[in-house]
Amino acid sequence: MANDPAIGIWAAPPDGKGQVGHIKVAPCGTALCGTIIRAYSPEGKQITTSNVGKRLFWDMRPNGKGDYDGGRVYVPAHAKEYDAKMQIKGGRLSVKGCVGPICQGQTWSRVQ
Repeated sequence: MANDPAIGIWAAPPDGKGQVGHIKVAPCGTALCGTIIRAYSPEGKQITTSNVGKRLFWDMRPNGKGDYDGGRVYVPAHAKEYDAKMQIKGGRLSVKGCVGPICQGQTWSRVQ
């Protein structure tokens, strides 16, 4: 798990306020979890928000070829949890929340 390609720090695209979050993906038990560790204003200044420190996803397990599933994702804009999927391709991590077969998500860029 320590060499998993998803481990690192990722930048989410700007939210509705233009703020960008940095998410740290790290092992938690036998799976991966992602936590918001920093947030930035539209001008690029680090800011404090109520979402910093929140766990965005947990229990994500690799199932081969850069795909992950089995976890849950918290979507701050909805204040709800959903079944989760992820896929990594190079410096991009696609994170999706799903209700049945319908999924929506974001693509994050590797920071570190």
